[in-house]
Amino acid sequence: MKQMHSNFLNGAIMPTLLRFSVPMLLALILQALYGAVDLWAVGKFGTTADISAVATGSQTMQILTGLITGLSTGATVLLGIYIGRKKPDDAAKVVGSSIFVFTILGVILTIATVLAAPWLARVTNAPDEAFAKTVSYIRICGAGSLFIVAYNLISAIFRGLGDSKSPLYFVIIACVINIIGDIILTKYIPMGAAGTAIATVMAQAVSVILSIILIRMKGLPFAFTKAHLHPHRKISDSILMLGTPIALQSMCNEISYLVILGFVNALGEVASAGVGIAEKLAMFILLIPTAYMQSIAAFVAQNCGAGLTERAKKSMWLGMMLSTFLGSIFAYFSIFHGTRLSMLFIRTDETAVLQAAAEFLKATSIECFILSAAYCLVGYFNGTKHTNFVMLQSMLSIFVVKLPYAWFASSHATPSIFQIGMAGAFAAAFELLACLWYYNRLKKDDEAPTLQCITPS
Repeated sequence: MKQMHSNFLNGAIMPTLLRFSVPMLLALILQALYGAVDLWAVGKFGTTADISAVATGSQTMQILTGLITGLSTGATVLLGIYIGRKKPDDAAKVVGSSIFVFTILGVILTIATVLAAPWLARVTNAPDEAFAKTVSYIRICGAGSLFIVAYNLISAIFRGLGDSKSPLYFVIIACVINIIGDIILTKYIPMGAAGTAIATVMAQAVSVILSIILIRMKGLPFAFTKAHLHPHRKISDSILMLGTPIALQSMCNEISYLVILGFVNALGEVASAGVGIAEKLAMFILLIPTAYMQSIAAFVAQNCGAGLTERAKKSMWLGMMLSTFLGSIFAYFSIFHGTRLSMLFIRTDETAVLQAAAEFLKATSIECFILSAAYCLVGYFNGTKHTNFVMLQSMLSIFVVKLPYAWFASSHATPSIFQIGMAGAFAAAFELLACLWYYNRLKKDDEAPTLQCITPS
């Protein structure tokens, strides 16, 4: 067993944050390649219907992933708090309780997704030509939900411990397996969208197996016994209390993308395929604010747990500086070179699809750039247990700004794909302003976020 300590609590913040956030960003990029490679494979070796099916189906699966990631953040924050407070027994109870809670969640999601696949395809207005393929993609990926849950929980535990490098190692191997599987199951065994779904599930299974092997080899920085491996009531409640608002926020955000995709699907197969490609590209840009949101949440939780409030605040602002710098670079290439980027996923002779993808990508790039700043504030609030506010401001941005504007833009006689995409940019601006207002309110009222952790019995 290793000594329980964390570099988050000592030394210069910027180098520490970089060492933690860069591996996390790389791991998220590789994880996102699962869906992107699926789209690339069907774009090169499949049909337009396959492209539409993967675009719609993978966006549907993002709802499930958003739910899991949000809930697992509760485990990250609580574990980080106890690491900061140097309470190894409580940290071990967080791990044990999380295993039980997330195993139950995985079983429920597996059954629900497999059974609800046709309904989900209908809700997203999957084009008739791609409906059966969309159902097949969702059903196969849904059958692997337990692997998605397990991977995200293990990654959350590593983040809470201050370790972002370990998840990167096994994701690299899993990503290679997914690429090989996609090529085999679309080019040499022409299974189309279903083949890419099978390859994705296989890759996720490998990620989980490698994660478990790595944990057994490296061990945890505290004693973990069978006595810890049961659902401690107060710990489980605390994980759910912290994670549920974040999960609802993530899930609603993904649902909003799905609703917008439904608006676009109503415009036809070409628009559906083009926006699907743009969403995949934008997803990579969004990984930058996502990585810093998760990094800051873990960093802040440990520092607030140790009583280092000012250090926690400083890490948030430094993280925002790094996030917006990287976000501006990616936004530039996406806005001005969107057509070239879209060519990575589709044949160059698909002119109409490329044009639709580039048009939508311009708008979503603006959204992602704004979120590069907003998500750092969100990560800070998550790490300080202000998750209810995170949920509230997100719900308002989605249901008051994003979806109404997307509906308005899509209801024109000649809808503009760019204007539909700008719904996300306006919602992101609202989110940033709301977060800045809340942070300043706390500062003005001298109510710096504090952590009142539940002490398990």
